[in-house]
Amino acid sequence: MSEQLLENFGIAVRRMRATRGLSQEQLAERSDLNRSYVGEIERGQVVSSLVTIQKLSTALDISASGLLQECEATANSRFVQRIKLTAIAC
Repeated sequence: MSEQLLENFGIAVRRMRATRGLSQEQLAERSDLNRSYVGEIERGQVVSSLVTIQKLSTALDISASGLLQECEATANSRFVQRIKLTAIAC
């Protein structure tokens, strides 16, 4: 379950970054994080601290709670997609 949370958070960060037309490098600069660390976050390979979430949300011009809501929306969307794929397979 925690792996899915990390993946969903990473997907949400990637979507928000892409929506704003930012590269990973630009997001890293704005958030005072290493570019490779931003990549690890987007791939769901690391657990982000509250400080990191705040840095990312500020750089993305969204509240920390808004970023976490995007993560939850991503989780819900992926869940619905899995249900649809299961229904098709049956």
